[in-house]
Amino acid sequence: MTPEQKPNHLRILTYNIHKGIGGIDRRYDLSRIIDTVGHYAPDIVFLQEVDHEVPRSNQDVQVEELADQLGFPHWAFQANVKLTRGNYGNAILTRFPIRERWNVDLTIPFKKRRRALVAKVHLDLDGHDRTVFLCNLHLGLAGFERKMQVKRLLEWSHLKGLHRHTPAIIGGDFNDIWGSLSRQLFIPSGFKSVTQNTRTFPAFMPVRSLDAIYIRGDIESSAAFVGHTQLSRYASDHLPLIVDLEIQPPQAE
Repeated sequence: MTPEQKPNHLRILTYNIHKGIGGIDRRYDLSRIIDTVGHYAPDIVFLQEVDHEVPRSNQDVQVEELADQLGFPHWAFQANVKLTRGNYGNAILTRFPIRERWNVDLTIPFKKRRRALVAKVHLDLDGHDRTVFLCNLHLGLAGFERKMQVKRLLEWSHLKGLHRHTPAIIGGDFNDIWGSLSRQLFIPSGFKSVTQNTRTFPAFMPVRSLDAIYIRGDIESSAAFVGHTQLSRYASDHLPLIVDLEIQPPQAE
């Protein structure tokens, strides 16, 4: 945290890194992802399509390399899609200790395996200990599939039983072209989108808002924007999505 940064300020970045393979040149270069993420100095990073020991990405353990090069002391990886050699999935990088983590199965029969990576971190805000609930996901391509997946997540016992004041952040690649998940499912469950109409795909000339972040509880958004550096146009087929949040002290009941 920089000296001018407020202790309750939290910057979240969500990014489908496409295994570190450029969306235009199809070249594998994880350093472009590292430089793109590092440029925005986030506190917590949600990553999708992260390779683990896959030949196309030099059999790199990408989550470890990303965490090491970006200086994140805490991380979690979730292997979702098994390949002939290696696998790929979701990852969370964080500057705060991960106290608990879960894998929530969102797989719909006959569709690609999907899971949500969920973690709880604890922040010290001027002497107030705050639990923050994090959920990183990559939803399916079919509309009915996405709705079933979100319903399953919202009905998951740990999320459904979460205290209404506990800051909760759900982010990732929703593949939600028309924004129907927000209106039909997230808003009725108390979540609000803080990244509406933020176009992230395709990276070179974005026309679709596939990536999003939703929040609930004692947390507010102060800014949301898409990363549009020259390098980010080539690093992946998505652009990174960045949100600045303000975590509030615990509310008296």
